[in-house]
Amino acid sequence: MIKVENLVRTFGDFTAVDDVSFEVAKGEIFAFLGPNGAGKTTTIKMLTTLLKPSSGRIALDGLDPTVVPNEVRRRFGIVFQDPSLDDQLTALENMELHGMLYSVPRKLRHERTEMLLKLFDLWERRDSLVKEFSGGMKRRLEIARGFLHTPKILFLDEPTLGLDPQSRNQLWTHVRNLNKEEQVTVFLTTHYMDEAERVAGRIAIIDHGRIVAQGTPDELKAQTATDSLEAAYLALTGSTIRDEKADAAAQMRVIANMWRKR
Repeated sequence: MIKVENLVRTFGDFTAVDDVSFEVAKGEIFAFLGPNGAGKTTTIKMLTTLLKPSSGRIALDGLDPTVVPNEVRRRFGIVFQDPSLDDQLTALENMELHGMLYSVPRKLRHERTEMLLKLFDLWERRDSLVKEFSGGMKRRLEIARGFLHTPKILFLDEPTLGLDPQSRNQLWTHVRNLNKEEQVTVFLTTHYMDEAERVAGRIAIIDHGRIVAQGTPDELKAQTATDSLEAAYLALTGSTIRDEKADAAAQMRVIANMWRKR
């Protein structure tokens, strides 16, 4: 469902993604892990048509995002790390707007909205303004909305950041159920290693723009002679704290210099 070959993205002299290759099968839950500034976000932006690769190839459901971006966008849903709901609208209105933007037929739109809001325990609050929701409720609504147009792939960028353990567990239970029932391929990023180990069938770890390991949680633990995914992750990426803001600032300086030279 996702095929990435020798993907590279540079910003001037800075290489954010360096010769990355991996595949994700239909219906798989795949975790893409890495320290801050490792290249995760840049890779996701290329997969979701927000950024063009410098070189390499991407195929989503057999389509090239650089050639037919609109067709590719219809095939995936995405839940960003930052909130994207309109908190001045109700839960129902947020779902309705999303469905209309994706041209979901009215009858199907209403059926799936009811099904998803009930599944994510939000149906009783469907007429409440989103600004009245807790953080966990907002995340559940964002993920429910991501499933509304029946995507073939769902991208989840740190969807449980800041949620309590109960909310995290409930959210992943719903995602796993829909993954099985609708054969949706799930591509996720997270900094919660226990979560990735419990949910993902396979994992790729990226560091300094390169894939340093791929495999099942058990394979990664065996490769590093460790007894947990967190220990394996640290063995592969080190324990030094990364400065994501400094890395992003460096990229912006490179881009600014490129524009000044044009």
